[in-house]
Amino acid sequence: MAVDLSPIDQSLLNEIANIHGIPKGAFNIRKDGKLLERNSSANIEISTKTDNPGIDIHIKPGTKGETVYIPVIITQSGLTDVVYNSFYIGENCDVKIIAGCGIHNSSHDASQHDGIHNFYCGANSRVRYIEKHYGEGEGTGDRILNPVTNVFMEKNSFCEMELTQIGGVTSTVRDTNAEVGEGAKLVLTEKLMTHDKQTAVSNMKVELKGDDSSVQVISRSVAKGNSTQTFNPLVVGSAACRGHVQCDAILMDKARVTAIPGIEAASEEAVLVHEAAIGKIAGDQIVKLMTLGLSEEEAEAEILEDFLN
Repeated sequence: MAVDLSPIDQSLLNEIANIHGIPKGAFNIRKDGKLLERNSSANIEISTKTDNPGIDIHIKPGTKGETVYIPVIITQSGLTDVVYNSFYIGENCDVKIIAGCGIHNSSHDASQHDGIHNFYCGANSRVRYIEKHYGEGEGTGDRILNPVTNVFMEKNSFCEMELTQIGGVTSTVRDTNAEVGEGAKLVLTEKLMTHDKQTAVSNMKVELKGDDSSVQVISRSVAKGNSTQTFNPLVVGSAACRGHVQCDAILMDKARVTAIPGIEAASEEAVLVHEAAIGKIAGDQIVKLMTLGLSEEEAEAEILEDFLN
């Protein structure tokens, strides 16, 4: 079935999922609180939940090289959209999941999307999850995104999560929780940019429950204008495990950033490290790029883009 996408729809999908029009393979596209279009593949089944708004995604054991898209776009002002999505990744899979939400708000009323995602990673599976949040529009209404991400990892599974807030989001509270089993590894990278009077709060709790489990948490952010950011990552080690938490932020104008990285060892064999760094752009970096022909503004933009990539 052909789906009629407006230029705004197409632009939002490109920003958050790098897709043009309707993708191939398995996908679920949601717009303004309703299903726009869906397709399952031979190995990936997407179905509507029966208890809550949202979807169940079942990926067959042994599925490799496939990508599933589940973007959400909102163009209706005054809408609050809440979805519960569950991902059941079978054993020995190697798949990519691309999600995210884009809000276009041209009114004075707030638009909001809260996505609660549960990931169940089967033994020996590999998952790469990419989520982008983005807001735009000439209206004065807030663009609010409050994601909740819960990850449950079985033996020897691997999960890489890239959680990015591109810009334009008025306020966000991000909650990420994970339970990592024996031999499993989680790589969690969060990138945020705020400006004007925007606010961002990021809460993370990763529990390393199995021997030889590990996690790497990397938080990178840029705060401009009068925006505020707060990071609360916590890694709990209750086995022979390894954990590393790193928070880096660039502070500009009159913005404020608070980083409170935490580690908690419940086993004498847990090896946990945390670090945090907040600072401004170094002046010599600007000068170096300006000697190559860039203006001060171009040099600053180049440094910020490199920092967040």
